[in-house]
Amino acid sequence: MGVVTVNPATGEKLAEYPRQDAAQVTVVLARAVGAGRDWSRQPVAARTALLPALAARLRARAAELARLMSLEMGKPVTEARAEVEKCAWLCEVYAERSGEWLADTPMAADGLRHSVAYQPLGVILSIMPWNYPLWQALRFGVPTLTAGNTSLLKHASNVTGCGLAIAELFAEAGYPPGCFQTIVADHAVVSGLIAHDDVRGLSLTGSVEAGRRVAELAGRHLKKVVLELGGSDPFIVLEDADLEAAVRGAVTGRMLCTGQSCIAAKRFLVARAIAGEFTDRFAAAMAALPVGDPLDEATRVGAIVNEDEMQVLADQCADALKKGARLLTGGRRLARPGCFFPPTVLSEVTPDMAIWRDEVFGPIAPVLAVTDDEQAVRLANDSVFGLGGSVWTRNLDRGERLARRLESGTVFVNSIVKSDPRMPFGGVKQSGLGRELSWHGLREFTNVQGVNVYPA
Repeated sequence: MGVVTVNPATGEKLAEYPRQDAAQVTVVLARAVGAGRDWSRQPVAARTALLPALAARLRARAAELARLMSLEMGKPVTEARAEVEKCAWLCEVYAERSGEWLADTPMAADGLRHSVAYQPLGVILSIMPWNYPLWQALRFGVPTLTAGNTSLLKHASNVTGCGLAIAELFAEAGYPPGCFQTIVADHAVVSGLIAHDDVRGLSLTGSVEAGRRVAELAGRHLKKVVLELGGSDPFIVLEDADLEAAVRGAVTGRMLCTGQSCIAAKRFLVARAIAGEFTDRFAAAMAALPVGDPLDEATRVGAIVNEDEMQVLADQCADALKKGARLLTGGRRLARPGCFFPPTVLSEVTPDMAIWRDEVFGPIAPVLAVTDDEQAVRLANDSVFGLGGSVWTRNLDRGERLARRLESGTVFVNSIVKSDPRMPFGGVKQSGLGRELSWHGLREFTNVQGVNVYPA
C-alpha cells in the first residue's frame, strides 16, 4: 500500500503516493553520491549563486505551497504563506553570508601557515516532521547543500506532497540533478540508509523517542547526527512586565501552528502579584481566536494533525482537571467535523500535572503563579527539555540575567521564541544535539579540517 495523505480539517483523502523499496532508494542514493562528486568541488560562490533563484521559486509558488501545507496538516493558510516567505528569506541570508561563514579561518601555531577549512562530508539524510513542512526541510537543506553536500529528504508521511514539492523547487532553481531528492519509504528502508556507508550524516527533527532511535542507529555506524527534538518552553512574566505586550506574546507564542510547535510557549510562570490579571486577559484573548477552516483567511486556529493527537490533548486536560487545575476556556474538542481543539487556558496548575511535565503539542496553556525570580528559574529548569525560553520585563538587565540562567538552547527577553537564520538554533537535555542555522548550522555537516604548512 502507498502513502495516503488526509486533510485533518475534513477527514477526506487527499492523495496516495507509491512507496519506494530498498532497491529504488539505493538508486536514489547512488544518484546523490554521483552528483556530489562535482557539486562538492564547486566554489562556495557558485553554490550560493543558486539561492536567489530558489527564493524566487518559493515566492512564485507561494499560494500553491501554502494551500498544500494547509490541506495536508491543517495550518492556517495565512501562517503557511508566512512560512514560505521565511524560507525565501533563509535563502537570501545564506546567499549573502555563506562566503564569509565557509571561508578558511586563519590560526596561529608554530608553522608557516595554519588555517581551518570546512569541507563537505557527502550525502546527508534528513528526517523531517509535519508541523512546518517547508521551513523544517529547507532550514536543513539550504545550509547543507550550500556547504557542498548532497541531501536526501525523508519527510513525514502525512506531508508527502510537500516533501515532493520541495525537491521540485530545488530542481526548478537550477540545482544539478541528484543534489536534493525526496524519498517516500518506510522505516526499514530508512534504517538501511542510515547504516549505508555512503550516507555520511543525518539530521532529524521530531519526537524524543524518534531521536533516541536514530541516535542509537547513527552511533552504531559512527555517523554525524543533529537532533532537534521536543520542547516545553517556559514563558516567564515578571511583575514589572508590560502586561499588554506579555499577553499578546503569550497568545502568539502558544498558538503558532495551532500550538503544534516545538518552540511554542508551553509553561507560563507568572509573578503572583499580576498572575490573576494576566491569566484573565490571556484566557479572554485565547477564547476570542477564530477557529475554523485552515483555508479561510480569517482563521487563526486550524486543525490538529490527527485523531491520535486529539486524544492526547483530551487526556492531558483531563489529568490536570482531576488534579485540581481550573479551566478558564476551551478544554474539549469542538462539536464539528474534523480535528479541532479550541484554545485552552488552565490556572492553578501544579508541576505534577501532565500539561506541565510533558510536551503539549496543541493549543493548551497552563499558568502557574510564582513568588519570586528564584522560583521562576527553578521551575523553568525543572524539565527534561531545554529548547527555548523567554522572560518578560521592563528591566532589560534583570531579564537578560534570568534568561541566561535558563537551561535552553535559545532564550529571549520580551519576545516569543523564534528561529532566525542569522542565529544558531537547537536544544539541550532531551531537546536535542547540535545546531541548525547561522554559521553553526552551516558547518555542522562539514569536515573541520586543520591545514598546517611548514617551511621546506
